[in-house]
Amino acid sequence: MSCSATVTKMIVERIKYSDILKDYPNIDGIVPITHSTGCGMNTESEGMQIFQRTIDGFKNHPNFSHVFVIGLGCECAQVSLFDESLKKHNRIHFLTIQDEGGTKKIVEKVLSQIKNLLSEANNIQRTSQPVSHLTLALQCGGSDGYSGITANPALGVAADLLVKKGGSSILSETPEIYGAEHLLINRASSQETADKLIKRIEWWKHYTSINNSSMDNNPAPGNKKGGLITILEKSLGAVAKGGNSILQDVLHYAEPLKNKGFNFMDSPGYDPVSVTGQVASGANVICFTTGRGSCFGCKPVPSLKLSTNSAMFEKMSEDMDINCGTIAEGKEKVEEVGQKIFELVVKTASGNKSKSEINGYGDEEFNPWQVGVVM
Repeated sequence: MSCSATVTKMIVERIKYSDILKDYPNIDGIVPITHSTGCGMNTESEGMQIFQRTIDGFKNHPNFSHVFVIGLGCECAQVSLFDESLKKHNRIHFLTIQDEGGTKKIVEKVLSQIKNLLSEANNIQRTSQPVSHLTLALQCGGSDGYSGITANPALGVAADLLVKKGGSSILSETPEIYGAEHLLINRASSQETADKLIKRIEWWKHYTSINNSSMDNNPAPGNKKGGLITILEKSLGAVAKGGNSILQDVLHYAEPLKNKGFNFMDSPGYDPVSVTGQVASGANVICFTTGRGSCFGCKPVPSLKLSTNSAMFEKMSEDMDINCGTIAEGKEKVEEVGQKIFELVVKTASGNKSKSEINGYGDEEFNPWQVGVVM
């Protein structure tokens, strides 16, 4: 919760600076997942439901061995909201600063509990798993004029390859498919699935209108500098990330994935919020296309950066994982680069570190979607 963010960071810093993790080679690290919400909301509101789904998705994520959920004690998002987790999982621990008697006491208690769990966590080792267990988050940010002809369609090829092998992909960012939603509706698995997407578009039209905005607005300044003039251009490119697979389901933000294959999750276009929802829904690898450049990471899930053009790839080579600009240069075909992306996704899931992991990104990017009145 927001009021416990400082305590959470204190605990993580104590563990990191103690250097104790060096004795446990199978533990990649400890992550402080903090945020600025959890209070000031109606406990029955849509915003609270979104928040609860998001927290549930992260604390149940298989990339965590153990999770400590720390609150102040008087916030709207009470521990009682997560009673089901208390009953199901002994790897998830709930504490509040007020119940434990203040800052120093809770920090020392959690530190002691973590140290007692390190041997158990270290016993968890990588095992061979089928590719069908992968769920790929399809994401873009800092798009440019090349996005829709290089990186995005190449990522679509990779997503299709994963789906064909029994895996799943999640496209999101509802405002950034606006004007191109028919391309998804036309390949929905059923009328029910199509209606779900139409309903989310209608929700966004209402949501933006009551907030003195519009779905039909212009791209961001960086997009314009990259050559994108209208939202339609951006949307047509963004949809390409989903490949050509059948749309199996439309999820609410952070709703757990139910159907294997290609899915759409409702979310804002703001990258950290969108990715947070995708990870909460079950994504375990992120592919992030960018033309202007992005340094995004999201622990506990590796984030691969796909450059849309060679100039930016060379300029930000320490942050980019694959250059898709070779497609525009005629050096490679979309299908060839798509195959490379798919192979890198599998390699990354097998332990190869992405550039964002090497650079240490991911501690600060958790950002649940805040919807509704904050009182």
